[in-house]
Amino acid sequence: MHRRIWCILIGLLIYPQISSAQVSDTDEVEEIKRRIDILAQEIERLKLGNAAVTADRSQFGLGPAASKVYRTERGVSIGGYGEMVYNNFATEKDDGSAAGIGDRSDFLRAIIYVGYKFNNNWLLNTEFEFEHASTGKVGEVSAEFVHLEYTYRPEFNLRFGLLLLPMGLVNELHEPTVYMGANRPDVEGAIIPSTWRENGLGIYGDTGLISYRAYLVNGFKGAGFSSSGLRGGRQKGSKALTDHFALTGRVDVTPQTGVTIGGSFYGGYSGQDLLNGTDKLNVPTGIFEGHVDIRHKGLWVSALGAYSKLGEVTELNNALGLTGNNSVGETLSGFYIQAGYDVLTHTGYTAQSLMPYIRYETLNTQASVPTGFLKNPARDVNSLTVGVAYNPESRIVFKADFKNVNNGTGTGLNQFNGLVGYIF
Repeated sequence: MHRRIWCILIGLLIYPQISSAQVSDTDEVEEIKRRIDILAQEIERLKLGNAAVTADRSQFGLGPAASKVYRTERGVSIGGYGEMVYNNFATEKDDGSAAGIGDRSDFLRAIIYVGYKFNNNWLLNTEFEFEHASTGKVGEVSAEFVHLEYTYRPEFNLRFGLLLLPMGLVNELHEPTVYMGANRPDVEGAIIPSTWRENGLGIYGDTGLISYRAYLVNGFKGAGFSSSGLRGGRQKGSKALTDHFALTGRVDVTPQTGVTIGGSFYGGYSGQDLLNGTDKLNVPTGIFEGHVDIRHKGLWVSALGAYSKLGEVTELNNALGLTGNNSVGETLSGFYIQAGYDVLTHTGYTAQSLMPYIRYETLNTQASVPTGFLKNPARDVNSLTVGVAYNPESRIVFKADFKNVNNGTGTGLNQFNGLVGYIF
């Protein structure tokens, strides 16, 4: 860029001087104006530096906007995303009882990515999240991830800091333009508790055919587990109890463009010296998931199955005072499959996308419970979601869908959802 600017400057200096007679020559005056405009544009690009990097593709497990820093030559990279959602609930549950839930709209997330490339090897990548539009009520401001990275080569790199765990299809790729549906899948909220991040360090790489990530992180806080799943056990990097660590890893294979097959795991202890150290529980915790994602000529099909197994659940329940059908699940299981097709693929509107989609999902956060406790049939849920997503351009999306929910007690609650989202 510097070379181009110097060339333009030299061109201006050696350009023949214009006499008073020549000043009236419109062509020559316009040529000088054109060259000055080019110089101004090049200087502006130099000032903006990395602003020209576009959020157009994912790298190293992160979404398109979060990946911009990897293509930055040096210095600061800025990106982000946001999503506003609308939920309209049925007035009655499946059994005819009153739902008692009002409709709501929420500017759910406004995200800023700030990256900095120190040199050819070291970079910082961060995500800061503003939830629910305000910190005065239920909203909060959080560091979603803070990665200090040593990038040696595509096949092998290091990460340190507050890490997104490399599990599932949504936890790392949670920007609204890159997942299907107005809401994220339930399985990736209860078993893989997206968005899930913990303090740690690890390695990652991508050979083209195979990509991988493996981290050592602080474990769950088992005191946050409940009959509804593992979500409450996330420590989010905030004064995280670290009496116990966990290991998590992922491998994906891409045999051809648009096809990804892979799986991930998490294993560690979640006791964290439960209840101020008075009950020394380990609570062994394992999560396993397998997934496939296929995209070809406008067709998008993906599926994921997840399974979790916990130990010492009886002791955990007793320590937390949980009885009856309020037990933490000894095993948790879930599965979903979804498909969409971009009907504009074979038209002249290829810069846009219009995708009808459908998702079927099952989730049971009490697939099994310890002896002496009961299952709550309401925790055995299946749902069918049908909707459509429209992208006027690749970084903006509008989604609308209807979700039919059923559970073992016949108290499912249907809902209509809408989303407006963007990345940059």
